[in-house]
Amino acid sequence: MNLLSELTPKRRAFLTGTLLLTGSGLACRVLGFFYRIFLSRTIGAEGLGLYNMIHPIFGVCFALCAGSIQTALSQLIASNAARGRKIFQAGLSISLCMSLTLAILICRYADVLATYVLMEPQCAPYLPLMGISVPFAALHACINGYYYGMQRSRVPAFSQIAEQVIRMALVFFLADTWIASGHVVTVHLAVLGHLIGEVASAAFTFLSMCLFPPQRQDRQSIVQAAHLAGHLLPFYEELAPLMALALPLMGNRLVLNILASAEAVWIPGCLKLSGLTGPDAFAIYGVLTGMALPFILFPSAITNSMAVLLLPTVAKAQAEGQKSSITASISVSLRYSLYMGILCIGIFVLFGDSLGISVFHDQDAGRFIQILAWLCPFLYLATTMGSILNGLGKTRTTFLQNTAALLLRICFVLLGIPHFGIMAYLWGMLISELTLALMHLWSLKQLVDFTWNAWEMIVKPAALLMVAVGIHYFLSGIHPSFGGLPPFIDTAIRISFFVFCYGGLLLVFHFSRKDA
Repeated sequence: MNLLSELTPKRRAFLTGTLLLTGSGLACRVLGFFYRIFLSRTIGAEGLGLYNMIHPIFGVCFALCAGSIQTALSQLIASNAARGRKIFQAGLSISLCMSLTLAILICRYADVLATYVLMEPQCAPYLPLMGISVPFAALHACINGYYYGMQRSRVPAFSQIAEQVIRMALVFFLADTWIASGHVVTVHLAVLGHLIGEVASAAFTFLSMCLFPPQRQDRQSIVQAAHLAGHLLPFYEELAPLMALALPLMGNRLVLNILASAEAVWIPGCLKLSGLTGPDAFAIYGVLTGMALPFILFPSAITNSMAVLLLPTVAKAQAEGQKSSITASISVSLRYSLYMGILCIGIFVLFGDSLGISVFHDQDAGRFIQILAWLCPFLYLATTMGSILNGLGKTRTTFLQNTAALLLRICFVLLGIPHFGIMAYLWGMLISELTLALMHLWSLKQLVDFTWNAWEMIVKPAALLMVAVGIHYFLSGIHPSFGGLPPFIDTAIRISFFVFCYGGLLLVFHFSRKDA
């Protein structure tokens, strides 16, 4: 309580929001793991690969009608809280019109999209359900953007949990019903689960907005200003400033999603050129995207929460000319992204093989996790630094740099996979994320004079990680196993102790430095 009371209201709101989003994000990741384990054992690695091939269509639609408008809403409302509701209405009207149009097109031309865009006719039966989910995703995104802009993260946080819980409950029920009636469970169940999740999150956020509309802590001044603005400006007058922010983001995200979609479509094809059969190519792709990557992305619940809240916070600080606040945000984000990324290298290199086998019963999953472990620091850095750049209005910079990183990865797909298999793609991911993180840092350094201490942010946590690794091996020699426990529980206990050692060492050195 004493620590929180010493923080300024803005820092307290940011910290509280980050912790709330992080907690809900971690809860969703845990639930999502159980869901992916269920899918992997129900539809198999090949089914997961096919399911993940459908997502590029949804990703492109979301970039067009939802993601960019959510970011623009968050940024514009953060600096114009008095007109928040009018801005939200403008964004929602555009988003819903676009999303409904896209949903109709997907349903009508599912066969064409599957054959000529995804280059996999097997995807056609699943695209209409994916298309129907787009308007619900748009509604959910706009409401979340409204809450983020008003720096109220409770509803978006709980909507993630509601989405996962409702999806899992209904999918498990449907699977049991289908199996009991003798029906074969296919990819159709996974796509239906996606639709259920989007409907659930949209319904939850819409009901929450009706019952608990977003308001700032300085409620009286905002309400009075909003009341005056509401009589003077109909919401359509907010369209121009909103679209001025959204259109560049929309173009950027559209290009990036098209490139990412091309990458997803080309990977199975290039795997076939390397000598694999069609089912084997989909199986390898499913293991990578449906089993290994979810483990690597699990800790990113923390950095994603920071990124979501950093954008409106930095945008507001820039509007108010508070350079010191921006500098502090960059330094803190940089430090803790590296702390966490270095820890994750240790976790996934040491325990990746055990996790892949104990959770998914797949040796390849464990091998991919160990290789992708080195991705973590750069992935987390790129996420937070990119959000700060967007908050500073440098969307063109982040777009060009993300495009360059994606093109680099696609080169590994087209030129490397046919000769070296999936390993070429793994190395391409590592090199592209390293390049992206360095480009983001260089661009921020040109804009803001933030503190960069390589000893504190890299050398010290890396040294403490090695000490924690030594403690782990020493104790493993004394006590090889927790006899009788399932393999996953045994591994989870070891990971928890490893994290405790690393975190404890960081705290000891932190407080010893302060005392000195």
